[in-house]
Amino acid sequence: MHNPIELLLSKYKSQFKKVVPFDVEKDRLVNLDLSGNNTILTSEIFDDTSRFSQYIANELASKNATYGMGGYLENREVYSRSPIFDGIDNHPMKKRTIHLGVDIWGPSGTPVMAPWGGSIHSFAYNDRFGDYGATIILQHQIDGFSFHTLYGHLSLADLSIGQNQYISIGEQFGRFGRPEENGHWPPHLHFQLVVDMELKEGDYPGVCALNQLDYYRMNCPDPNLVLNMRQAVKEVV
Repeated sequence: MHNPIELLLSKYKSQFKKVVPFDVEKDRLVNLDLSGNNTILTSEIFDDTSRFSQYIANELASKNATYGMGGYLENREVYSRSPIFDGIDNHPMKKRTIHLGVDIWGPSGTPVMAPWGGSIHSFAYNDRFGDYGATIILQHQIDGFSFHTLYGHLSLADLSIGQNQYISIGEQFGRFGRPEENGHWPPHLHFQLVVDMELKEGDYPGVCALNQLDYYRMNCPDPNLVLNMRQAVKEVV
């Protein structure tokens, strides 16, 4: 690790609380591949929110899983479902396909908690098709260093919070939203680390183009540094 924030978060790894209710002794967590390597997940499925939602539900049920997880730096064809990810031209290096967060797939209404105490940095309803839907961003401090956690695809009712409101470590402040309020995605949480918000409020890119990857990899380090969930993923054969 060469990024200072990665070293800092690794130092406090054991102190972060759960972001979703997950009992490693009871709950099954499996990887869900949304990359172009998944030939079963065709455009006929992911272009239709109902079929996409049923696909995710069936994947979890068939693996007896409480949650599906994955996606950090995953190159996804699925973003072709929405024009908000198109580049400024048709150059393949400029089309946004690289996922900068981790997705946790599960039922709508699943509680979302703060892994570390922090204040509400900003929130917004990003209601374009394929966008975050209801979004909350927290700002945290560790050893004098500031960083942010972004929570996308929440319930619209969660936006009743107040600007600068303090959220305690482990406190629930959100829930997985339904497709009609979460940007028209199957129910899940997009969880992302952001160091510099670049003056943005209520929104920050969760997907980047290949020619932007070096910058965003540094500004949005691996969310599992805080989640501590990847090691619990069960491989299904």
